[in-house]
Amino acid sequence: MKETVTADLNRFALAERTGSRVDAAPVRIAHLGLGAFHRAHQAWYTDVADDANEWGIAAFTGRSPVAAEDLQAQDGLYSVLVRSADDDDVRIVDSISEAVDGARVDRLIDTVAAPRTALVTLTITEAGYALGADGRPDVANAAVAADLDWLRRNLGAARFDLSAAPRTALARLLAGVEARRRVGAGDLAIVSCDNLPDNGALTRGGLLGLADLAGSSETREYVADHVAFVSTSIDRITPKTTPEDISLVAAATGWNDRAPVVTEPFHDWVLSGEFPSGRPEWERGGARFVDDIDPFERRKLSLLNGSHTLMAYAGAARGHLTVAQAIADPTVRSWVEEYWSEAVRHLPAEGLELEAYRAALLTRFENARIQHLLRQIGQDGTTKLRVRIAPLLKAERAAGRDGAASVRAIGAWVAAARRGELPADRVGDSLAAAASESGERGVVALLRLVDDELADDPSIVAAVAGAAAAFERV
Repeated sequence: MKETVTADLNRFALAERTGSRVDAAPVRIAHLGLGAFHRAHQAWYTDVADDANEWGIAAFTGRSPVAAEDLQAQDGLYSVLVRSADDDDVRIVDSISEAVDGARVDRLIDTVAAPRTALVTLTITEAGYALGADGRPDVANAAVAADLDWLRRNLGAARFDLSAAPRTALARLLAGVEARRRVGAGDLAIVSCDNLPDNGALTRGGLLGLADLAGSSETREYVADHVAFVSTSIDRITPKTTPEDISLVAAATGWNDRAPVVTEPFHDWVLSGEFPSGRPEWERGGARFVDDIDPFERRKLSLLNGSHTLMAYAGAARGHLTVAQAIADPTVRSWVEEYWSEAVRHLPAEGLELEAYRAALLTRFENARIQHLLRQIGQDGTTKLRVRIAPLLKAERAAGRDGAASVRAIGAWVAAARRGELPADRVGDSLAAAASESGERGVVALLRLVDDELADDPSIVAAVAGAAAAFERV
């Protein structure tokens, strides 16, 4: 196998060695969820689009400040290592003008409120929206309840009390939107880039729900009238960066980059919605703007994300650590193909090139030089099963079929939960309690975390119990 590295350093001859620059673009985009995927996707697209250096990003971390500390130490510059099956290519990206610890809620509020900020992008993960199955704020979540109390006290106050600032992403964002209303800034676009169906409408509903529950009619009216919500389908596999990757980047560039990201050559971004205050020319990087995003969302969520979730638990049960290892296993591959056959029955036959898409996914999964860890994919499994697998299983049952492939995915997750082998999940305590229950009672308790309708169907409970038992014997 050929292993070559090409480094596209263009105008960063000094910056790529010193980690400093003087030409950061003015901040016009606020981003919540500074992580590897954002840097390989939205920030990469913005870098490709912004030759005029007009669209800087202020990117805020989630639960850890480390990414912000690493990036700020090198003025927001970082490397994207694009890894194909044959070689590597390195590009220095400079679209992040500010990298900020997410705990600095004051900075986030000021950035969202700034008149020159035109849009906010989100990669906060499915669980980060803290919404219930009905799409409304999950008031049973202690963090949401605490943030609602803060919003009730502060949205109508003359000044925000940030001594105990909101903890959840949507509550922080709503505070920023309210601050924007107060200063009379222009209209704003909010762009969700997480793997949720109709993510723009879901984000809108979450913010409106928080404003309603907080009793702030002025904030609610502003969100409804002056904030546009853009739905997206996003796709680019971004595995965890290893020390070996960091060394490779240093050898290619001569710069000791503390925050490189590794990704695959494939990238896809489909967007639907309005940008009332402008946007970068993301189409220069290949982004597509469509009137109806639903078919693209469903294709990606069902075929890519759904099969990832299946492999995360079923592949791990067979001793595999990565996607490439799992798909090389004929048994796991057959399970993936069976799952895809279920999924395509519920996708439009026209316009999505489903057979070609499936073939491309296999090629991507087989790229063993992309070390996409199954444990990474399997994190926050309850939320992922809720949006990726449960709808397909219910659709199969409604059509009179057994949904065996979807049942297998859930059964593998149940078996892993009972063995105490699941990756981190934000409903950890509830998950542990449910997994401790024995027999079908325990299956019901686990299914209840995913979908009440599944938990209330005895035939589904029995099928999942059988699938889980099969994985417990692996």
